[in-house]
Amino acid sequence: MALNFCNNNSLSAITAIPASISGGGLNLISTQTASSSSSLSFTSGIDSTYKEYIFKFINVHASTGAGLQFNGSTDGGSNYNVTKTTTFFRAYHNEADDGAAVTYATGGDLAQSTNFQGLMGTLGTNNDDSGCGTLHLFDPSNTTFVKHFISNTNIVESGPASYNTYVAGYMNTTSAINAVRFQMSSGNIDSGVIKLYGVS
Repeated sequence: MALNFCNNNSLSAITAIPASISGGGLNLISTQTASSSSSLSFTSGIDSTYKEYIFKFINVHASTGAGLQFNGSTDGGSNYNVTKTTTFFRAYHNEADDGAAVTYATGGDLAQSTNFQGLMGTLGTNNDDSGCGTLHLFDPSNTTFVKHFISNTNIVESGPASYNTYVAGYMNTTSAINAVRFQMSSGNIDSGVIKLYGVS
């Protein structure tokens, strides 16, 4: 086996990654595009293939002042009512530069609730207002442990202001989570794209 050395801040003589090192790549499973949609549901592709799944939200725009929410399903999407305990905090800074804060939002968290979990604050409804971010779901097919998730989003909230929101928690079930639904807290998802990836 040849030894590889760093030389002038670069690596040389590496021709392949050892088989024992995972690629850590994102594998696109599906894409859904909203068009005045009441919800977007991912009812396939969430299984035991990957230990981590990532949803990416790209320019989600609300039909009314509302925030993006999600819930999981253990029955392939017949019901979206998984019990969750979560945390919710956010930082904001407005365009006028006269308001900024980091706060824990008690109205955004859940305690053993089957309600949909909010991932964003209230999106602005101007034509150029939107929200982007990610939701990580860990080992959803595991039947021993609860299902952890973390989310980070940024939106233009009415004001206008930038709101960076952090949500984390667990779905308190040992049943496999095999479907996920996204919807607004009111009204439709006017436009936007949600992509589902598996992490290898």
